[in-house]
Formats: sequence, structure tokens, C-alpha cells
Amino acid sequence: MSFGRTFRTFLSQENVNFLLTNRIPRHALTRFMGWFARVEFAPVRAASIATWKFFCDVDMRDAEDTRFRSLREAFIRPLREGARPLDSDPDIIASPCDGIVGAFGRIEAGTALQVKGMPYPVADLLGSAAEASALEGGWYVTLRLTAGMYHRFHAPHDITVKQLRYISGDTWNVNPIALKRVERLFCKNERAPITVRLDRSGRQLVLVPVAAVLVASIRLPWYDEAHGVRGTGERVENLDAHFSKGQEMGWFEHGSTIVVLAPPDCPPVATLETGQTIRMGERLMVIDQ
Repeated sequence: MSFGRTFRTFLSQENVNFLLTNRIPRHALTRFMGWFARVEFAPVRAASIATWKFFCDVDMRDAEDTRFRSLREAFIRPLREGARPLDSDPDIIASPCDGIVGAFGRIEAGTALQVKGMPYPVADLLGSAAEASALEGGWYVTLRLTAGMYHRFHAPHDITVKQLRYISGDTWNVNPIALKRVERLFCKNERAPITVRLDRSGRQLVLVPVAAVLVASIRLPWYDEAHGVRGTGERVENLDAHFSKGQEMGWFEHGSTIVVLAPPDCPPVATLETGQTIRMGERLMVIDQ
């Protein structure tokens, strides 16, 4: 076994991974990485990208370009045209991002699961009891973006964004190891619930980008071209922004998670499985007529 593989195996051990990615000054390290990832000095850029590729499963074959001015540019790389075929069926809600499918199922008694045996209140995730109540009996799907994945997310259908809520918070790692240990983790981390209306039917979905350690930077250029959505405390804004199915909506500046919340008549596709890798544009939920 190569040294690299041996070292990665050591780091993947549950106790070691949790210690190294959570029992650290998360906010300070996240701010540092936000600065460091933007460094364009050639030796630093080359070393940081090489280190990223060493520790993460990075596939650049579908990238629009493979030459980057900084580590941040590599993280948020756009794809070449046609790299993500879009399911155009109007009765299909497509995956908004590349990701690994985590917990999914019905929203029951106001709760969803982050992993088996670890429920969390949807009201806490959204920052609104009323909005959570409207989703009772509906569905949730958790999509985790690893550090080496494509980091941009897209409209899952023809939609109009009606509301953006920003909730400041922590930066716990969102990998399965942390999800098994930290109760209500998604409700503790920084997040930005985006309420959207399906243009064709008027149904309402909520996309919840959740930030994580080394990240905590959710970018929505249509909302604020120059800055992320981070702020102090919570804020809610009513909006009216239209996106066609598959149109880019924003990105994370590292790996993270998107939780998709849908009404009762939009269940996950029958073939969806926990642990499955899904790509942006593929079938995620079905709109029952």
C-alpha cells in the first residue's frame, strides 16, 4: 500500500477524523482558509492545489479549464458545456448539485433525520415554525458535497425564488462521522434556506445550503455579486428571482451540504439510495399529478 493511501486511511479513522476536523478552532481556521484559498502566488497555489488533490478525490476531467489562479478557483471551477446532462422531464425535480445522498424520507412530527437515530426539528433548520409546518408530511433529501466535488448548485426545476433567509452559525464538519456525534448539526451550522416556487405548478420547495468547516461561504451572485450571504444574526428577504431548470444559482467555496425539502406530492425517485453518488441534473424527486 502506498504512503498516500496509508495516510488517508489513518485520517479516515472515525476518532482521528472527528478530532482533526471538529476539535479545532473552527471559526478561526475557516477564516484563515478563506484567505489562504485566494492566494495567487504561484508556489503557494501549486502546493495548495497539490495538497488538496492528495487528500481529496478530485476529478478534473469535466472542468471547463484546469488552470487556476488560486485554490479557491479550483474549488469553484465551472464545468465544460454538456458535462451534466439535465433531465428535462417536467414531472422530475432534478438534483441541484453533485453530491452523496445522505438521509432522506418523510418529514414526520416536524422532524427529519441527519442520520439514523439522529432527528432534528425542521423548524430549527429553517428558522421558522410556520414554514416548517407547511412542509409536514412532505419529503427531505440530504445531499453532501465532498471537498473534491463540483461545488456549484443549480435550479432543480423552472423556479422563482420567493424568499432568502440567512442564519449565522457554527462550522461543524458535515461528514457522516460528525453527523453521528453532533445532535442537530445542520441546525447549528451557518445556512441560507432558499424558498422557491415551481413555476409550472406553484408548489413550494426549500433548498437549504448548509456551510461547514473550512467553508462557511455560500455565494449567490444573483443576490449579491460581490459578497457572500454571511452577516450577523438572522435576516429574511422577500425576492422574485427566476431560474430555468439547470441554471446556476450559486456555489460553496469548499464541500458542504444541501437539504432539499418538498411537499407530500413530490417524493424521492424510487431508485434513490443512501450513499449513492448523484450528479446535478439527474432525477431526484417526482411530481405526482
